[in-house]
Amino acid sequence: MSLLLSPFTIRNITFRNRIVISPMCQYSAGNGYANNWHLVHLGSRATGGAGLVMQEATAISPEGRITYGDLGLWEDGQTEKLKEVVTFLHAYGAKAGIQLAHAGRKASCEVPWKGGHQFAPNQPNGWQTISASPVAFKEDQVAPIELDRAGISRIVESFKAATRRAVHIGYDVVEIHAAHGYLIHQFYSPLSNQRSDDYGGSFENRIRLLLEVVDAVKSEWMDKPLFVRISASDWTDSGWSIDDSILLCSRLREKGVDLIDVSSGGNSSAKIPVGPGYQVDFSARIRKYSDICTGAVGMITAPAQAEDILQAGQADMIFIARESLRNPNFPHLASDVLDGKIDWPLQYQRAGHF
Repeated sequence: MSLLLSPFTIRNITFRNRIVISPMCQYSAGNGYANNWHLVHLGSRATGGAGLVMQEATAISPEGRITYGDLGLWEDGQTEKLKEVVTFLHAYGAKAGIQLAHAGRKASCEVPWKGGHQFAPNQPNGWQTISASPVAFKEDQVAPIELDRAGISRIVESFKAATRRAVHIGYDVVEIHAAHGYLIHQFYSPLSNQRSDDYGGSFENRIRLLLEVVDAVKSEWMDKPLFVRISASDWTDSGWSIDDSILLCSRLREKGVDLIDVSSGGNSSAKIPVGPGYQVDFSARIRKYSDICTGAVGMITAPAQAEDILQAGQADMIFIARESLRNPNFPHLASDVLDGKIDWPLQYQRAGHF
């Protein structure tokens, strides 16, 4: 039997298969509020047969958004439309996940199709960014403000409050976004953390914020699956490394994290050797040496490729991103290629097979 198409259980949640729709920003919200674009975008991946549909990076505070078009979960009113989305995902057999995030120094940006540049705090659609240290991501950007202890406490509390709303909405999985050069990654990477207090310097100090966020989220999330997305490497000798990631993930397992969503990069301009499955080895090493479930992501575009990763023990779940944008019915294609059985929605059954 295909591993990709077989059910997979974490804690009290059973996914109908191991295909995860990776969180992908749509930059289409208004003041953090979801709309029908999100319902159709995420809903079509549920009717497409995925086991878990992950909602895009959802900001825990207004200044935590990457752009003014990001989803948010910092106020109660934002839950109403998201509850409709989750209800639809469940109706068509998919589990629903949400990725909670804060962009840190990479916030206050224009949407990608309008250039993606960062706004200065005094510009329309711009605001003051914050980070571990007052070091801008790019030389031409305004430096972020270094978070003090009170600011760090507010960040942790905001993750906790957003998780409380996620429980109310009815998600099955929460993922903490600690990758891609966003705020939590800015703390654990020595490239962006130049602090000399309890949150900087040593490895233990630099991972402190993430561990505190995990504790805060778990206090609200309780016994449902908790994922963490990390950047396993900064792709530079002076940055965060895969060896650091293995140590971190062992600590996260001890904290009760269930799965590591293994990505890389995003905190510097380092050259990344992008190619098919280029991050899978990171997933494999973390899975082996940290003894924790992992999800592989990054240019996984074919059912046989995804199946081979699972059969080789390099990951437990496969996160599909851009290939899902091209083909929301990727799981149905995988079912044909791998001789599995994923039922089409009744309305689509006349399509038969690929």
